[in-house]
Amino acid sequence: MPFFAVLKISHLSKAYGNQVVLQDLNLAIASGEIYGLLGPNGAGKTTTINILCNLLKPDRGTIEINGVSVSAATKRILGVEPQETLLYRQLTCTENLQFFASLYGLRGRQQQQRVQACLAAVGLEKYANRQAERLSGGMQRRLSLAIALIHQPKLLVLDEPTTGLDIEARYQLWELIRELQQQGITILLTTHLLDEAERLCDRIGILKQGQLLVEGSLTELRRLIPAQEIIVLQTPVPEQVRDRAQQLGFSVRHYGGELALWLPEVLDLKAILANFDGISIDGITRQPIRLEHIYLEVTQLHKE
Repeated sequence: MPFFAVLKISHLSKAYGNQVVLQDLNLAIASGEIYGLLGPNGAGKTTTINILCNLLKPDRGTIEINGVSVSAATKRILGVEPQETLLYRQLTCTENLQFFASLYGLRGRQQQQRVQACLAAVGLEKYANRQAERLSGGMQRRLSLAIALIHQPKLLVLDEPTTGLDIEARYQLWELIRELQQQGITILLTTHLLDEAERLCDRIGILKQGQLLVEGSLTELRRLIPAQEIIVLQTPVPEQVRDRAQQLGFSVRHYGGELALWLPEVLDLKAILANFDGISIDGITRQPIRLEHIYLEVTQLHKE
């Protein structure tokens, strides 16, 4: 199946004085794909989005959306839900949508149809006449998403879409994002929530200091970790466990103060305990290789 890039970023570079923010960034997002762009604060995600939105000019490189170079013309094919909820709080859901629809030249019956369709798409029909300030945090994020969709964009940028939401509201928004993908919308998602990227994204890119360190599907990224399983050991003698693990050829990591071992093969519990015979072990937790392990490994290998 041919790969059509709805978003194509080529050799993008940007610096503020001596501070380099983006360094020869290249990535492409296929039609209908959810692509997760991850990275620590200061990695260059916001700068990339600002260039994508034609709010900032790169020093070098280009961005194309649906084959069109970023310009005033791409405003109509790009939808953005910013990290900060930018709503007119005194206006109702309908009035917010009508205002933003008018900015894209939608009038009369066409505007009315799009407003109703977007309210339905995010499940806010019952709240059409409620002021934005009277909506819950989750509903305000839904309204922001509806605004980003009002002009039927080809590419949707979601910048930290579930920040500050409770778990129920987060799950509801994830479901909406999946439904948008099923409708054929291409999505660029930035998030600090690794489980969010793990569940939603077809491919993931990890950005640090303006450079794309790795990208691929979760299955492809898991191959970066030379292990079949990770075990976390609770022990009063971590030094002894670490020394024994290194003798056995197991890689040792510390995740949030916990002692973790990379196992080259999946072992049963008896075999794991036999490897640490004579050492006090209080508990064992088995974990699959997750995006958090990959993220930490990749970003820590590329320290300043």
